[in-house]
Amino acid sequence: MGKSAPKAPDPAKTAAAQGQWNSFTAQQQQAMNQTNQVSPWGTLTYDQTGSQTIIDPNGKAVQVPRYTATTALTPEQQKIYDQSQQADINLSQIANQQSAKVGDLLNDPFSFNNSDAEQWAYDLASPRILKQQQQNQASLETQLVNAGIRRGTPQWDAEMSRLTNANSDQLNQLALTGRSQAFSEALAQRNQPLNEIIGLMSGTQIQNPNATFAQTPQSQVAGVDYTGLVNQQYQSKLNAYNSQMGALGGLFGGVASIFGGL
Repeated sequence: MGKSAPKAPDPAKTAAAQGQWNSFTAQQQQAMNQTNQVSPWGTLTYDQTGSQTIIDPNGKAVQVPRYTATTALTPEQQKIYDQSQQADINLSQIANQQSAKVGDLLNDPFSFNNSDAEQWAYDLASPRILKQQQQNQASLETQLVNAGIRRGTPQWDAEMSRLTNANSDQLNQLALTGRSQAFSEALAQRNQPLNEIIGLMSGTQIQNPNATFAQTPQSQVAGVDYTGLVNQQYQSKLNAYNSQMGALGGLFGGVASIFGGL
């Protein structure tokens, strides 16, 4: 009797075995890429700290390792880090204390008196401006007299009116400029406490020391094509079986022709 045909691989068992090889390859690749590092700022180390249970497609519990990456600074860098953290704490405490005053500040509506601002500007600059205007008027009167223009004439009145308007415009501009400057100073004085609190609350954060470590080259491990190997072995056995069956068929055909000719 001839040999029976090779049995086809069980798809479920083949897939399960392939999954085990894939898991092994992934773990091997991860272990190769977890390179401990030592730099002037500290160390970066990887350690296996347990395992985790996952369920594969067949409902089987599989244990996979879990790792922890630990960054340790040098004593000098650790001291800098601790001091920076303490500075941030101090600033945040000050900001917290000062923020309690914000409510009182905002409960008092901002007010600005235009008249007071204009009077302040006038009192500050008018002595010098009025003196200059008096000098300009005296100079203009001299020019008009020298030109033969007398008081009370239309030409005299027109020139005096022009000078009076110019002087009024100058004083009005003084009031507007002074009011604008006074408003800006009053608003800055009100906003200063708020700006200080915002500045304290938005302090610069310390950078993560991990940024100083080198980029670890990533190793790529080719997975095992277990499914392909199983199918290749099955095809090889099947081809051998078919060849054997073909040879036996030819042998039986030859024997049958011999007996048929007797």
